[in-house]
Amino acid sequence: MDITNSNIFFALALTVFAGLSTGIGSALAFYTKQTNTKFLSAALGFSAGVMIYVSFVEILPKAFESLEGVYLGNGGKLVATLAFFGGIALIALIDKFVPSGENPHEIRDVSDMKNSKENHELMRMGLFSALAIAIHNFPEGIATFISALKDPALGISIAIAIAIHNIPEGIAVSVPIYYATGSKKKAFKYSFLSGLAEPLGALIGFFFLMQFISDQLFGVIFAGVAGIMVYISLDELLPTAEKYGEHHIAIYGLISGMVVMAASILLLG
Repeated sequence: MDITNSNIFFALALTVFAGLSTGIGSALAFYTKQTNTKFLSAALGFSAGVMIYVSFVEILPKAFESLEGVYLGNGGKLVATLAFFGGIALIALIDKFVPSGENPHEIRDVSDMKNSKENHELMRMGLFSALAIAIHNFPEGIATFISALKDPALGISIAIAIAIHNIPEGIAVSVPIYYATGSKKKAFKYSFLSGLAEPLGALIGFFFLMQFISDQLFGVIFAGVAGIMVYISLDELLPTAEKYGEHHIAIYGLISGMVVMAASILLLG
């Protein structure tokens, strides 16, 4: 596949957009009376719908297509399947080794942060959340970048879905730091910086992987990306959507995301 400078710039721009949406979470935490709104629940469900649908309908088939040309018989499907579950294992291991108190994938209500009496504990929670989000954003940055490089329309869909799911992660960083320091500026800064890990992950992926780029590498990465996105949807987005709102709102958002993704694929295909 021919990769031009414009393709690379576009993919990096999408990754920056997705990563820095943590700043939106900071703004929501500061300028709305309550962050656990029905709208946020529907948005998170929508993001999960986009991720799940695009993973199984677009990304995995592209992985199969890339790898079937490399391996004989069912070898391509086998490698893609292993890479899919490898992606799930990768993000699950990251979750496992990040302490639950600081893990942005462990659901916490904003009120839990407000009720803590110790400022240094709040500050610690915010800083460790920023570090944990940075760790999580590395594979997400690679996912967005590689997807946009292979298929710009698919990259846009993935970037939007990841951007939505980064919003509550921004809240997880900014709220405890704000209540610990009383500084909105400092809270926003740490939240914003944690999102920079996503484009940084894309850059590292670019410099380390692009020299080995091939159909085989694309296929393995795509299958792994699908696994990561499915895990994030089932482990983080849907449970958080239900906590912030109601079960049916989260499901309606999920189905809406699938419908919008299906329609965009049909229109752009």
